[in-house]
Amino acid sequence: MSITMGTTLASLVTNKRRVSALKSLGIVTVGDALTYYPFRVTEPVPLRAIREAAPGQQMAFAAVIRDMRVVPMNARRGYRLEATVDDADFARSRRVPGSTARLTFFSYRKSYVDWVSVRLRAGTSVVVSGMPGEYMGQLQFTHPEILTVAPVPAGAGAGLEGYARGAASGNGAFAGSADPYASAQSAYPPAATVPSGAALKYDADTVQEALTRVCRPRPVYHASSRISSEHIHETILGLLWMMGARTSSTPDGQLAGAGAAGIVAPATDTIAVQNGEEKSGTTAESGAEALSQSIPDVLPESVRKAKNLMHRAEAFLAIHDPASTARFKEAIETLRYEEAFVSQTSLLKARSHAHKSAAHSCPLVTDSLRDQFIASLPFSLTAGQQQVIHDIAADLAHDWPMQRLLQGEVGSGKTVVALAAMLQAVDAGYQAVLVAPTQVLAEQHAETIGRMVEQLKPAIPVTLLMGGMKLAARRKALAAASSGEPGIIVATHAAFSKTFQAPHLALVVIDEQHRFGVEQRESLNAKTDDGTTPHLLVMTATPIPRTAAMTWFGDLDISWLTELPGGRKPIRTVVVNEADAATMGRMFAHIRARVDAGERAYIVCPRIDADDEENEGGSGVSAAAGSARGRAAASGSSARTAAGGRATRAAADAIGIDDPYETFDENGETVARPPLHAVAEIADRLQKLPQFQGIRFATLTGRDKDDVKTQVMADFAGGETPILVSTTVIEVGVDVKQASCIVIFDADRYGLSQLHQLRGRVGRGGTNSWAFLISRAEPGSPAEQRLEVIHHSLDGAEIAQADLEFRGAGDVLGDAQSGGKSSLKLLRVVKDADMIADARTRAGQLLAADPELAGEVQLAGAVLDFTRGNETFLTSS
Repeated sequence: MSITMGTTLASLVTNKRRVSALKSLGIVTVGDALTYYPFRVTEPVPLRAIREAAPGQQMAFAAVIRDMRVVPMNARRGYRLEATVDDADFARSRRVPGSTARLTFFSYRKSYVDWVSVRLRAGTSVVVSGMPGEYMGQLQFTHPEILTVAPVPAGAGAGLEGYARGAASGNGAFAGSADPYASAQSAYPPAATVPSGAALKYDADTVQEALTRVCRPRPVYHASSRISSEHIHETILGLLWMMGARTSSTPDGQLAGAGAAGIVAPATDTIAVQNGEEKSGTTAESGAEALSQSIPDVLPESVRKAKNLMHRAEAFLAIHDPASTARFKEAIETLRYEEAFVSQTSLLKARSHAHKSAAHSCPLVTDSLRDQFIASLPFSLTAGQQQVIHDIAADLAHDWPMQRLLQGEVGSGKTVVALAAMLQAVDAGYQAVLVAPTQVLAEQHAETIGRMVEQLKPAIPVTLLMGGMKLAARRKALAAASSGEPGIIVATHAAFSKTFQAPHLALVVIDEQHRFGVEQRESLNAKTDDGTTPHLLVMTATPIPRTAAMTWFGDLDISWLTELPGGRKPIRTVVVNEADAATMGRMFAHIRARVDAGERAYIVCPRIDADDEENEGGSGVSAAAGSARGRAAASGSSARTAAGGRATRAAADAIGIDDPYETFDENGETVARPPLHAVAEIADRLQKLPQFQGIRFATLTGRDKDDVKTQVMADFAGGETPILVSTTVIEVGVDVKQASCIVIFDADRYGLSQLHQLRGRVGRGGTNSWAFLISRAEPGSPAEQRLEVIHHSLDGAEIAQADLEFRGAGDVLGDAQSGGKSSLKLLRVVKDADMIADARTRAGQLLAADPELAGEVQLAGAVLDFTRGNETFLTSS
């Protein structure tokens, strides 16, 4: 069976529970497994004889079991298993006297004790790795790692005695060796074949093999309650063996060779198919060749050699079975550069593709609608707005499509800039479409734009198109668009439907671009009758640092709006410990006072109700490893459970946190955290407080129907229900000028950029405003440190920079970037800026010589995969 990166694990791994557990981590194919990178690698474990042991210092040694006993524990239920080991022969190779030590195991489960008892029978050769301690005057290892070694055939030397003879003759692999893990010279004779019918399975064929396995640096993976890091590692090594790897990556830079430590063949009860197992003569060299054929290099050979990087197959080996920590880091750098090169090649191709298309030219005319509109504004544009409007006007005058990203703080006036651009298109006789991610935002845009253009001459038709409209109104809107009459169309996702036609479409404005994918935006190109590509302006209020924007939106021209319009007062941000009842009470009294003064308050919770924890087996899944498919339904919100596990698709709309931070222990296991607060729960609790007697509350979630959302927002803005308890559905575009307070529960579980976005919902009417961040973070924890950043800063770029450093680029820039579908898992946008710049230069040189990558088939495929996997960031394909 030919195994490739696309082969599914279900066809290779016989343990279906393990397949399911890996799937919960987003690992479905061989490629998913190999790119599920460890988050750290352990230091090599030194070899020491028992007499060389130092309490509290990790060590490994070979020994023989002398005796073993199981003792019931009288004071408490359970058992204690004690085994005495003797390292006389191993110690002789170290030129020190032999000694004994005790191995101790505790368990409440008799089945576990019986299993360990079978493995540690008297006379068994073992390799032990652990932390020595002392108990009642004797050296003791509590729950050490144990590898049992198969017996050797008669006449070949008695295991450890054979090791001693080899050491004495100078062939002892670990005797005085500075780097024992790179050597294949085994001081042990070959192991005997386990007699047929033997029930006991041994962990290693030779002591040498066992010592190598416990001493080498080992990768540690983000795990879950369903699968441990060790089992993830075991599976990945098994897959590498099946693909042809017989030896590990060696320090001298070779993929494999006679001097490399061997990879152990996976057990047939774990792996169904073992590639090449019928070829008993498989050599290290032929295995290496097979692996490189199964895992072809993506980087052009010229680039790889110029940068002195590993082959891709070699890098995977060095990451998942490292010979040294230095080798591991070198491999990580190789694949990090690969990601930079693929991403920049993809962006440059997208930019080139856009400039080859034709678009309607929309030059400015005398006494233009745009100029009339600007003159009619009751305020002066900021210098930033004037500059961006000027840049967009120049872009629209070209006969190739504009591709521009407009990034601006919440309330920086992006809508005014977008309207100026749309009026320029309408003045030229064409249609413009503004696409908003939610019905609430689309209605607000339509109302605002209609009010702003009502005095202009000639009159500008503003058409609202939404999926939830009544049939007659929807037909009327579709007819207005299909007529081709110059005007502005404000739409939700309905603009991407097949029924929507705009034959004279010249400009598309996407608000909150991260909510829409490439395929949706590209569908708008097909709305024109003449085959032209509309100009594109994408807007985002999610702060993205300049280096990150240049990396991700390298196919776009980028504009920033950093000034806020006059009259806006700084929002006062207060972090409140939820356990501090006195401060919580004062906060609620303050909110009541603001409501009595005619203002409004938002209360934000991450969940809809307490039943949203549709957990798949309680798995705690890393944000960096989860499958993107499960989150796709969340429209940008991560579908996560309260305990850190992933929710099902049904729960995706219920969890409002964009990417809650996971907490991991030193072994990569997720740490359980308190349940997230829910809208229904908080609304019920607050209405019972004496501070809110006589105040009407409303709730708003993503599950509410569109007409309900519209009515709830109208009642909130009008003051009938001055307190709104909602999920993060209010995050984007909701504009209620009387809102002066926002309370965000579980603030320590949000990304900083999302908190900044939510905070921007208040203070839009020029009044004093407050944001209260309710936290359950432990003192001194990273979560508390994150909140301190937003507590002391109102600068979106500074906050985004901190978010990048805390979380990594993927989580900040969008949901798909942190999922299993993502092409980028190692690249750090800020720290790797120089690497990205180098990759962009080399990618540009490659594309100049080979625009279609005809000579780089693997790179072309990787670029295509990147575009598909990261479609929320690329605006053309």
